[in-house]
Amino acid sequence: MTDVPDTFTAADLQAVRTGTGRPLLLTDATVHTLDPVIGTMKHADVLIGGGLVVGVGPGIVNAADDDGAVVVRAAGTTIVPGVVDLSAVSMGARRGEGPGTLAPGAPAHLAVLADTDAPDLDAALRAALTGPERLRAVLRDGMPVVWDGTVLTPASQPDATTDAEGGGAGHVDPERVGVWVDTEDFLHQELTADGRYDETRGGRRHAFQGRYWIDGDRIDYLDDLGFWAFGRFDGDTLHHAGYTMHRRQTR
Repeated sequence: MTDVPDTFTAADLQAVRTGTGRPLLLTDATVHTLDPVIGTMKHADVLIGGGLVVGVGPGIVNAADDDGAVVVRAAGTTIVPGVVDLSAVSMGARRGEGPGTLAPGAPAHLAVLADTDAPDLDAALRAALTGPERLRAVLRDGMPVVWDGTVLTPASQPDATTDAEGGGAGHVDPERVGVWVDTEDFLHQELTADGRYDETRGGRRHAFQGRYWIDGDRIDYLDDLGFWAFGRFDGDTLHHAGYTMHRRQTR
């Protein structure tokens, strides 16, 4: 990882974590928006709020105090979209809709690299795709998942909790603890009160086991084998990996 002094520091991360609900402003970076109208800007700011790109361009930092924004200095870095949707580009999707650009209104998925690793757009995208160790920061929905080159596990995210023994149990929603069963009775997924899950597939017990975290309607899984997965709750329904599940009623 190329060193960029005084950017994306531990103090910055702490400010982001304690600034829940406040806008986040990355200031003084080169920004490749991949938006056909905005294009690339030097010494630009990216304002993030509510998981979306709120504004992009030079001078936004002048209103940072008025907006109560958390300001992170990004001089010497290049910012690119963290998700590139080639189908949206080729089909001419409406600006600011869906991932793939950093236009205002787009989801705040972005990656940050040192300028020396990203002299132009092609080099920036290539470095982001092939050299993850070069990433200074990555934000998903405006929340850090990589910071100062370090991958942040859910246990180190601001919304995660730890159990009394420090074992890293995630957010647990008591209303969603229990056994969830898909409509074909193939997949049984038990969410336990200690932040663990245990899947039975086609009668094969303990097919997958690991930890889970619930944030609003989203559930993230970290399997003991090391892979990640996610699902979404829609009322009394859990959608995960193509399965539609409902919680089994206790008798």
